[in-house]
Amino acid sequence: MALVVILVFLTIFAGRLLELQAVRGEALAGAALGQRLRTVDLPAGRGTIRDAAGTALAVTVDAVNITADQTQVRDPQAAAAALAPVLGIDAAILADRLTGTRRFVYLKKEATPAQWADVRALGQPGIFSEPSTKRTYPAGELAANLIGFVGADGKGLGGLEYGLQSELAGKDGSRTYERSAGGGEIPTADDSEIAAQPGLDVNLTINGDIQWVAQQALAQKVKQSHADSGTAVVMNPRTGEILALATVPTFDPNQPAEAAVADRGNRALSDVFEPGSTSKVMSLAAVIEEGKADAGTVFDIPAKLAVGGATFGDDFNHGDIKLTLNGILAKSSNIGTIEATRLIGQDTLYRYLKAFGVGEPTGLRFPGEARGYVPPTSAWSATSFPTISFGQGLSVNAVQAASIYATIANDGVRVQPSLVRSYVAADGSTTPVAAPTSTRVVSAQTATTMRRMLETVITNGTAPLAKIDGYRVAGKTGTAQRVNPNGRGYDGYVASFIGMAPADDPQLVVAVSINNPQTSHYGGTLAAPVFAQIMTSALQTLHLPPTGTVASPLKVTPDGR
Repeated sequence: MALVVILVFLTIFAGRLLELQAVRGEALAGAALGQRLRTVDLPAGRGTIRDAAGTALAVTVDAVNITADQTQVRDPQAAAAALAPVLGIDAAILADRLTGTRRFVYLKKEATPAQWADVRALGQPGIFSEPSTKRTYPAGELAANLIGFVGADGKGLGGLEYGLQSELAGKDGSRTYERSAGGGEIPTADDSEIAAQPGLDVNLTINGDIQWVAQQALAQKVKQSHADSGTAVVMNPRTGEILALATVPTFDPNQPAEAAVADRGNRALSDVFEPGSTSKVMSLAAVIEEGKADAGTVFDIPAKLAVGGATFGDDFNHGDIKLTLNGILAKSSNIGTIEATRLIGQDTLYRYLKAFGVGEPTGLRFPGEARGYVPPTSAWSATSFPTISFGQGLSVNAVQAASIYATIANDGVRVQPSLVRSYVAADGSTTPVAAPTSTRVVSAQTATTMRRMLETVITNGTAPLAKIDGYRVAGKTGTAQRVNPNGRGYDGYVASFIGMAPADDPQLVVAVSINNPQTSHYGGTLAAPVFAQIMTSALQTLHLPPTGTVASPLKVTPDGR
């Protein structure tokens, strides 16, 4: 009987061995290996964003994710008390994360390597690490609304960080290794790795020095005028490169959650406004290009003008007067602009507005860009033609507004604006972006005439505060009614000034707009001084000297006054 009992037990034992080794052996070995294996991501290095001088505006640095295996933590309360001052996290929160049966929990993401060294020195069991990275913005608020920011997962959530996500991100890799019961890596065991592919570095057209001055000058004026916001654009009219793109209020991309949502966007591209009198340059350029008038053509300007059942006037009091076409622009006469634009008609006016880029995408690939709008002539009412001719009833963003004047500065050729100059791969190879598209809008002769007329705006018109010592400056003021944010009617004003220098050989265009100021609402008193400050600094930064030429004045009135 004893032998039988022994044989039964041996049979059961042999059958169990056969099941475990022969029948289920491969599955059990795989399960055991699965418990020992651990796969960790190898994050791809996110590309660096640099300004035109090579200064890093967004960079990725090494970081450490500190983790825990709750089953190996002996005393969660004691461990939490030791870790709290090092990690800067409340001990109660850490104790909760350290308590339980989970094999993997995060204690702190994106810790510095120095923090991990201090944690490791504590010798707490069950505490581990994994490599990570952290996105930082060394220049803080400089160009923040352009650069954007990333989320907790390292993906772009705003600005170029979002718009160029595929170029910047690269492709993550992974590493798989075996670990012991204590959680450490088994040195002699096999491991496998798929290398990460780093993202591309991005070289921008932005000049950091000009950007800083633009932001400071704009912020000061927005504060002084108690305005809601402001934008400034600096552009090279010949290449289309944007050298500064400023918006106020701004934010710190290192702490994006602390800023209002509206302040994290880029108003220079996302916000549209009616351009007001700065739009007159398109209307009068069209009149000249079509051969209907020249700078000296005289127009009768009544005190009031009735069109389409509405009565229009000018911002300056006058009776019946005479102004040249140049005088209409210099004095910013709405009535004169209507009278001159009548010579070409609404269909021709609309064609030129579209050619200047109104309602068309800028081509910057910037997220959230608003294209602006000019209604088709089939939708124009009896008063649409006169109002659109002097800048109301259509809308542009700040970059489009700057591009209009860049077209005049570039002898009538509109060059597509650009923000990115080149991409740099991990091996150091550089790929320039494709050349921007160019479109002729008006002839070089018309553009030259318009620049001469725009000089008169500064020397004998509405913008004496835009003068720059030693330089010839051309530009135009704008004082437009501001569309109510609720979409019903008008509320407040947008004061603007857009100009170029040197006027006879334009190298730079600067566009400034102040949204809903409270102390004044005229572009000549609010935006023109900001223009002068930014343009002066930009000319000095780029070492652009005056041309040394002197303009011969154009007549404002028939008698030369």
